[in-house]
Formats: sequence, C-alpha cells, structure tokens
Amino acid sequence: MASAKPTDNKNTYSVCTICDIGCQLRAETEDGKLKRMIAHDNPALARNVCYKGTAAAHIHNHVDRLTRPLKRVGERGEDKWEEISYEQAMDEIAERLKKVVDQYGPESMAVSTSGWNTQTTHSMDRRFMNALGTPNYISGVSLCAGNTAAVNKMTYGWFPFADISNSQCIVLFGHNPRKHSWTPIFNMINAARANGAKVIVLDPRVSDQAEVADLHLSLRSGTDAAMCFGWLNVIINEKLYDKDFVAEYTVGFDELCERVNDYPLERVAEITGVDAELIAESARMYATAESACIPWTPITDMQISSTSAIRLQSILRALTGNIDIPGGDVFGGFDPNYIPESKLGNHEMLSAEQKAKQLGSDAHPAYTYRAQEMLSEHTERVYGYAYADIVMGCYMANPSATFRAMATEKPYPVKAFFVLGNNALLSYPNQHQILKGMMNQDLIVAHEIFMTPTAMLADYVLPGDVFSERNHIADNWNWKLGLTVSQKAVEPPAEASSTFQFWHDLAHRMGFADLFPWQTIEDMLDHRLSPSGKTFEQFSNENYMYIQPPEYRKYRQTGFATPSGKVELKSSVLGELGFDPLPYYREGPAVSEDYPYYVFTGVREDAFFQTGQRQVKVLRDRMPSPKLFMHPVDAERQGIIDHDWVKLQTETGEVTAKVLIQDSMKQGHIRVPHGWWYPEMRGEAKLAGAFISSDAVLCPDAPEYLDYEQGIPHFKGFPGRIVKLNEPPAGMSEQVLAG
Repeated sequence: MASAKPTDNKNTYSVCTICDIGCQLRAETEDGKLKRMIAHDNPALARNVCYKGTAAAHIHNHVDRLTRPLKRVGERGEDKWEEISYEQAMDEIAERLKKVVDQYGPESMAVSTSGWNTQTTHSMDRRFMNALGTPNYISGVSLCAGNTAAVNKMTYGWFPFADISNSQCIVLFGHNPRKHSWTPIFNMINAARANGAKVIVLDPRVSDQAEVADLHLSLRSGTDAAMCFGWLNVIINEKLYDKDFVAEYTVGFDELCERVNDYPLERVAEITGVDAELIAESARMYATAESACIPWTPITDMQISSTSAIRLQSILRALTGNIDIPGGDVFGGFDPNYIPESKLGNHEMLSAEQKAKQLGSDAHPAYTYRAQEMLSEHTERVYGYAYADIVMGCYMANPSATFRAMATEKPYPVKAFFVLGNNALLSYPNQHQILKGMMNQDLIVAHEIFMTPTAMLADYVLPGDVFSERNHIADNWNWKLGLTVSQKAVEPPAEASSTFQFWHDLAHRMGFADLFPWQTIEDMLDHRLSPSGKTFEQFSNENYMYIQPPEYRKYRQTGFATPSGKVELKSSVLGELGFDPLPYYREGPAVSEDYPYYVFTGVREDAFFQTGQRQVKVLRDRMPSPKLFMHPVDAERQGIIDHDWVKLQTETGEVTAKVLIQDSMKQGHIRVPHGWWYPEMRGEAKLAGAFISSDAVLCPDAPEYLDYEQGIPHFKGFPGRIVKLNEPPAGMSEQVLAG
C-alpha cells in the first residue's frame, strides 16, 4: 500500500499522534525501521517531547502489531481469524456493505473514528458517508473538545484557542497539563508564569497545577457551571466587564444579568463547596487582568450541565473583552494556503432527508446537523465555508443514541459498524450497551494497529499504518492557524493501509470513484496545498512548520458567525431549538448512603492516552495496573490502605483496580483512570478483560444523567461505592512481555 519512498532521515520531521496534541518530533531510522523518535532541533519545540512520543518506535515496531488483514472465522468476539489479502478483504467488505444498505437503507451504516490515532482521513470518511447517504458519524470528540467546539460556535461562531504564552491570567477548569501529559500546554503555562502570569485552578484535587497556582478553588466535581455563575455575578455586579465591547458586540446582556442574579455568591458557595470570598477573589483576578484566557478543558465538556458550562466560559471570555486579543482566546479560521477537511467532507451532498435521520438529533441536537446547519450561512459569511467542522466535532450523531439503535434497531436498524483507530467498546458511556449493539451487527470492520477488544468483535480487521509511515500536513483540526509537516520515514507493512487509502478503495468499489480521484496521500496533499501554489514536496522542503502571522479583533471587520452577527449571550440557535437560550446550572445525580462517593472518570494517565498501548512494555512499566484515587479520610473509614485491590461499583457496573491514597484528593471523591484493558489476558479472559477495569462500564447514559442539549453523560461526579477485595482479578499481570 506504500505511496512514496521515505525521505532522507536528516530531513525527516514527524507529527506524533500518540495523543491529541500533535507535537512535531524527529525520526531516526535504521535498516528501514524506525529506530527512535528524538526531540525537535528547534530548542523551543524540543521541550515538548514526552515519554509517549519517545516510545513511538516501541509501538510502531511492536511484535503484536497487526500486519495482515484478518477475517473472522469463529463466533463474534471469539477472537478466531484467518489471514486474507487486502484486496480480498476490501472486495468482501464492499459486497457485504451493499447488502446491508440495500436491505436497511444507507443510514444503517455507522462510523466511529478517532482523529488523534489516525492523524487524518482528509475527511474521506465523511465524504464517503455523505455520498452513500448516512449521517451517523460518531467520534470520541463528541465527549472531548469536539462538542466544546460546536457549543462555542453558538456563542460567537468559532472555537477559540487560548494564547497561553502571552496571557497574564490563565484559568484551568480541572485541566492539569504536566511534563508528560499535554506537554506543550504545560510548557506554555510555565513560560507565561515566568513572565508574571497568574494561574487560577478550579479542581476538586490538589493537582500538579493546583499545587503551584496563585489560587486554587477545590470545587465539587461537576459544578463548573455554578462556579461560572459565581464569577459572572461578581464581574457584572462590580462592573468589571468590558462595557464598550458588551454594548457594541453582544446581544442578550440584560437577560443574562437577570439569570446571573439567580446565583448569588452564597448559593454558588453552597453548590460548589468553595468559600464565597475565594470565588470573588478569583473572579476579580480574572476580570482585571490585562489579558486572560480560559483554555479548553477535558473536564467541563463531560458534565450534566456541559452545554451551559461551555457557554458560560465563552460568555466570561466575551464579557471581559478577552476574545481575539493577544493573551486571550483567539479565533483561528481556515488557513488560506490549505483546503480544509470541512470542504473535503462534502456535507452539502447529504440530503436534508438523510440529515434529519441523524441519530440523537431529535432530542440532543447541539453538535448534530440539525443545530449546526443553523449557523452555516453565517459561517460562510465570516469564514468562507458553510461548514466548520472544528476538531471534527460538529455534524456528529450522538454516540449513546447510535449504540442504542444498533442494539434495539430503533428508531431504525443500524447494522454495519465501521471503526477506525478507535477502541469504541471502551470509549463511550454504558459499555454494556455498546457490546449489545456490536453483537447485533451484520458487518463490523475495524482498522487498527493492534488487536483491541473492539477489533475482536469485528468481521474484518485491517492493519493500519502509523504516523512515521505516511506523509501529512497537520492543520490543528481547524482549531488554530498553522501548518506542520510530517514526513514519511519508513515503509508501512505491505498489507497495511492508511485511513485515506481505506476510504478511497472502498469508495471505488461502491461506485463513488468520481468523487475520489486522488490515488495517493501525496495526490491529496498536493490538492489541499493547491491554494498555496506548492506541492507537498515543495512545501515540506521549504518548511517544517508554517504559521500565519496572527490578526486580532477580526470581528471588527467581519462580525461574528452567529445569526445576529454578534456574541450571543442569549443563544438564538438554542432558543429556536426549544431549549433555554440562557445558560443554567443543573444538579447532577446525588450521592446516597448506598453510593456515597462522587466518581469522576475519563482522566488520562501520563503513560497512556485513550485506551491504547497497554501492551507496550516501556509504557506499561510506568503504570502496570489501574489505580483508583481516594482521600486518606475516606480510605481509613473503609479500612483500605495503599495498593489494596477494590471494586468500584455504580448502578451501571463495576470496575476492579488498586487504590492509591492521596492527600491531594477531595474527600468524598473517587478518581478513575480511563481506558483500561489487559492485552496479556487475550485468549484467557473475554475480550482481553475489557470489562474488568474499564471506566466506560461505570457511567450510565439514561436520560436523567444526560446533558439536555448534547446528550452527553455526567462523567464528572456520579454516585459510586467502594468494596475492598482480597485478590487481584484472575489472570492480571503487573507486567507485559517485551515487544
């Protein structure tokens, strides 16, 4: 499947995709294999390397890496396979997909992807789906950044990126960048702090960032929206907002003020558990800073009041005049030198009738076509394209609704599931429902580099390439301006394919060849770079990174990409959809005598990102087994000591893990790491122990646990209880074999 010879090692730059940051590193090769990844030759970028990035060679050359297409020969999930050729696999997949579509309609196909792992499909997945006629695309970004992008668009038309390095005040809602986790953000914060910036951390834990913060507000998990109301109460009533900006560029200020007055500091303090004076002090620090930013956080976008909390953060930025200024939260846009995936996806090709079938769009439309197309003409007016698929997070189906349809065939059957670079079984809430849905499929296709629990449920497993084996230009998923070169260093396995190649070849078999004229990734890159007048070869020979000079306060010329053309403090889109147009706080599920702890899940460990690489020894040695975190007072009450094995139980399921007792934890809270399974149990435990320690079994997705507008669950503070165990899970090892 190779498309071009590797470049000379001396000039080889790689954009790492082991996590979601996309750091540019250097690749060293030896005898046609990746030898190691090393730090960038630019000193400013060299600090961004983490030990996930340096483990790339161990991942890319791992003995367990998939290299041949596999076809299921046993029962689904039995993990029995035969090797077949890539051509045979693609022929059979196309034939079986045609049968599903003929019987059930095009909407019966659903696709789940992760842009972090696959780097990019150049939106060929959406292009294929829109040609076929299915709107049912889901992704992990529906729970992380992508949903935040969609909701931000409702306030001011884009998803801004925090200019941390130049900021004088940085606000971290639960976000905890560290040396080996979100490393560039960690370095930006340190640089800003060295230049005098203040840092405010709002986190139940005494996190690494909280330890060195100027102010730490230990709020109860899941109460971000209430805390934002407390800040707004201070900022508005003490007249600390930017009066000129509010008067000229916003709508709905008077109505917002009425809503904010429903949240006096005493009420916010009671809800959050934070002293009222500390809330006021932090609000003043933020509002009076010369510049301030609220970086995206993987915490606020996973709560029962997520839509309101995200909107409230966007409102705080706007009211204090901190949008699109140096050191604030800056609007990017589409890079004029590069055709965006938003255009390549051909969203306009999908009919209105099929868009209306998008699963979840009836009840929870915020990031579906139903809501996002209400912004299309305004997006085109300001940014030049009708569709702004920022961080791949707009125009998605709802995952819970999709898996429910897969399991129950209501409101219609979903019978073909394609999953690329995404361990879907462990990546969304209510893992038991996901399994039921996958077991009810006529066709499952997985495109992966390792045999994951999700891949074990597939009919066909196709080996994917990795970032050292393909050329690419990263454009930050349309989040911020800038192009970063990633050059092919080595050849992929002969039968491996990129996701671009997969969708291209399937499209040609399904009758869409005219829509997929590019034969190689290099053809696609040349096409995407055509506005610059350069080919990929020319561009990569001249640049390892190209960043447009920043422009600020662009709204003065263009207005905002909203129906009013202004910052909508009162959302016309949400109002028209029948939701409260103003933000609000909604209390999450309460703890009880039976379930006395607030459980918050989805937190990544430094050695891992998402659910991957549990079989890679250099990473697993750093975190051999899953750990739950609890406060010493809670542990003592339950007779638990460090490294005891326990079960954490909720109404939905239970996980087994070790306990780490930490003073930094907030009392009454349990933190659960994300994505644990056991590759060493393959062949011994069902689906390699996918249900033993996975946080996805814990979180329910019943209506009372869901954010109204998006339909995402309350990952940050649902009830649970701890039961002490005497033995670890059978077959679990503290180590994995070298590979």
